[in-house]
Amino acid sequence: MSAALTPMPGRELSNPPSDGISNLRFSNHSDLLLVSSWDKSVRLYDASANVLRGEFKHGGGVLDCCFHDDSSGFSASADCTVRRYVFSSGKEDILGRHDAPVRCVEYSYGAGQVITGSWDKTLKCWDPRGASGQEHTLVGTYPQPERVYSLSLVGNRLVVATAGRHVNVYDLRNMSQPEQRRESSLKYQTRCVRCYPNGTGFALSSVEGRVAMEFFDLSEVGQSKKYAFKCHRKSEAGRDTVYPVNAIAFHPIYGTFATGGCDGYVNVWDGNNKKRLYQYSRYPTSIAALSFSRDGRLLAVASSYTFEEGDIPYDLL
Repeated sequence: MSAALTPMPGRELSNPPSDGISNLRFSNHSDLLLVSSWDKSVRLYDASANVLRGEFKHGGGVLDCCFHDDSSGFSASADCTVRRYVFSSGKEDILGRHDAPVRCVEYSYGAGQVITGSWDKTLKCWDPRGASGQEHTLVGTYPQPERVYSLSLVGNRLVVATAGRHVNVYDLRNMSQPEQRRESSLKYQTRCVRCYPNGTGFALSSVEGRVAMEFFDLSEVGQSKKYAFKCHRKSEAGRDTVYPVNAIAFHPIYGTFATGGCDGYVNVWDGNNKKRLYQYSRYPTSIAALSFSRDGRLLAVASSYTFEEGDIPYDLL
C-alpha cells in the first residue's frame, strides 16, 4: 500500500503507512503532504524531497487530515476525537470529540475554524485558538440528516454529503441552517464531494461509477448546466463491471479534475468539454484518495485496498 506521486513516471513515497490510506492532502503553501491511515497514524512528508518529516498517532484508525498551515494540522479519527499537531515540536492535543467516529475534517481560513463531520450525524465547528485540550473551543454543533461521509469548502461555502444521498450547502457566516438542502442526483451512495475552485458548484461521486457536476445557482439557467457521467467501469462480454469512485481532486489552475476508483485507475477530465483527457497506468489496488499540489505540478495518489472485496489476506494484494 503506497502513496505514489505523478505525473509519470510516478514514484513511491518512502516510509509509507503500514495499513490502508484514508486520505492525503497537500499544503496550500508548499509541497508538504499530510497522509492519514488506518494504521492509526498521521504522517507529514516533504513530497518533493521524498522525506518523512514527522509521524503522529491516534487511538484508532485516522479517517481524514488537513493542514492549518505549514506548521500545524488536524486529524479526524475512528476513536471519536479531533486532534491538532504542531509539526516542529511534535506536540499534539485533542481539539474535541464526537459521539461516533469522525469521518471528515476541514480548516476554513476565512472563518478561522476547524469543521468536522461525524457518523454521529453532526457537523461541529471548533476554534483552534482556544486553550490546549479545552472543550470550550467548540463553536457550534449542527445536526445532519444522516452520517457525514464527505465535506468540501470553497470560500464561505461548505458542502456536506451524508448517507441517504443528502447534500447540505452552508454559508459559514451563518451556520444556523443550510443555505440549500439537496438530494444527490446520483441514485446510489455518495463517496466524495469536492467544490469547484472557481466557487460555482461541486462534483459528487458515487459507489456506482458515476460523477455528477452540480451548480450552486438554483435558477433554471444555472441548473441547466448540471450533468452526470459514467466512469470507472469496464465492459466484458457485454457485461458492465462498475466500480466506486472514491476520490475527486481539482487542478488548482486549469479547472480540470482527476477521479480515482476501485478499478485502480486515475482519470483526468475536462469538465467544460465533457471529455476524458488522460488515464494513468493502473495502480495495484483501489485509489483511495487524490490531491494536487498548490501549483498543480504534483498529484498525490493513495493506492490502497478499500475492502471492496471484503477482508482478504495481505499476501493476495
